[in-house]
Amino acid sequence: MTTPLLTVRDLSVLYPGGPRQAPIAALRGISFTLGRERLGIVGESGSGKSTAGRAVMGLIPPPGRVAAAELRLGETDLSGLDQAGFRRLRGRRMAMVLQDPKFALNPVMSVGRQIAETHRAHLRAGPSAARAAALEMLDSVQIREPRRVYDLYPHQVSGGMGQRVMIAMMLIAGPELLIADEPTSALDVTVQRQVLEVLDRQVRGRGMGLLLISHNLPLIAGFCDRVLVMYDGRVVETLPASDRGRARHPYTRGLLAALPDLRRRRPVLPQLVRDPAWSDPAWSDPGGADHIGADPAWSDPDHSGTPVPAPPWQDFPGAVPPPVPGA
Repeated sequence: MTTPLLTVRDLSVLYPGGPRQAPIAALRGISFTLGRERLGIVGESGSGKSTAGRAVMGLIPPPGRVAAAELRLGETDLSGLDQAGFRRLRGRRMAMVLQDPKFALNPVMSVGRQIAETHRAHLRAGPSAARAAALEMLDSVQIREPRRVYDLYPHQVSGGMGQRVMIAMMLIAGPELLIADEPTSALDVTVQRQVLEVLDRQVRGRGMGLLLISHNLPLIAGFCDRVLVMYDGRVVETLPASDRGRARHPYTRGLLAALPDLRRRRPVLPQLVRDPAWSDPAWSDPGGADHIGADPAWSDPDHSGTPVPAPPWQDFPGAVPPPVPGA
């Protein structure tokens, strides 16, 4: 049996609470595996999706505490590593593209020098070889005139170009795993597509694993092979992206029902009303617990206090009715 590229089992991240308060759990025992594929993690702000990526990278600062039954990159046990051990892996075996290149890049160093520096740090190359590798990498992420762009500073490049520079920097040392945390959220739709095409080409061409983190469910479902849906620090559902219309958890179903459909105008866009029971661990295992018969998400669009059910499945593209218990 092939060893997964990344194995995460019962991963939790805790922060100290106030005086005489219990610790605050940002992650609550999530589990998943990643092969050489594109896996998407989707969820609203505060669901824990970015925390999951940072925990894998060893980027949870004190007083945060990471605990896991198993956390492995291939055969390497990440749960026992100190920061020096993580530094040896970051860049060379795993890398992370952050949300906004304007804040992730060094403002007083040209973008080309930053890419070359990454190459030199991990591959022990000389200045000439590092520069040549950086120019080649800029070209591979479809940046025109790489020699000119090499000498530009972060404030002189557009958002889409800056994100491609970040991708080039993270891939130049040849990692096996790339974590992309909201890499397109600050970009317009056309540039989003271009950046995702660059990511896809690089990941497929290099045989890597990609963990793509986003709040954009349609983007994740259209780009990734599998989707993990997170809510309140838990993974509440895992499903193939092509089967998103068969989602079973009411949170996922509510998100899908709330998607606007440009082909059909609706007088009111449904609102997701959360059920406190969704935070219960029993709701976090759709493969084991029976959530199929649960009521769908409800909404109160006119704030009248009278909830109405979310629209039927037919109201959003690609949907199919959920399976019926006992059928």
